[in-house]
Amino acid sequence: MASRGDLLTTREVSDLLGIESRQVRGLAEKGVITRIARGVFDRTSVERYRLERGSGRTRTWAEHTAWGAIALLSNAAPLGLGDTQRSRLRTTLREITDPTELTVRLRDRAVVTTCAGHRSVAERLRAELVVPGRQRLGLVEDDTVLDGYVHADQLADLVRRYRLIEDPAGPIVLRSTHTDIDFVRYLAASNRTLAAVDAATSLDPRERGMGEHNLLSRLELFRENDRL
Repeated sequence: MASRGDLLTTREVSDLLGIESRQVRGLAEKGVITRIARGVFDRTSVERYRLERGSGRTRTWAEHTAWGAIALLSNAAPLGLGDTQRSRLRTTLREITDPTELTVRLRDRAVVTTCAGHRSVAERLRAELVVPGRQRLGLVEDDTVLDGYVHADQLADLVRRYRLIEDPAGPIVLRSTHTDIDFVRYLAASNRTLAAVDAATSLDPRERGMGEHNLLSRLELFRENDRL
């Protein structure tokens, strides 16, 4: 059973996120945060949402635009963006100096589902995901923790076959996207950009710091090398 420290009341979530109670309930209904019981919410899901949301004033990019930005930062050609869209995106990326703003803008690249399963599941499931890899950021891999991308059409099948259970504090993070998964795999293998984007919203302060540091470097490199 969850301890009191793992739970938040509607009022506490409202204060933490700076939103009204009705908005808290709306987030729970959408599955963005996890409601444990009436008026009681899982703290981990709320903290994760707070990190991904930022100040709430930054506009997020649509999924295809978010992946276009990751591609540009990875020195790759974006998929499905016209010349005008690409030019505008380049301009915006040159203007971003705060990695937190970048991670908020990129939030809608995928829908995050956090799960738990049998301890033997992680290694078998890893082969079916695109996993950018913590080692790219100088972090030690943990075989019991898994964080990777899957095409949205395959998510339900994976959950069913591996008997995963949604758990806000679970060690398995599935990021489902409608973007061509082979393109996501290409970006993950290109350099550390995608790994840094994922790490920058981690609940672990050290991992988050490494992600933000690497994103800051990528932004600086982009500004230096970008040519319109």
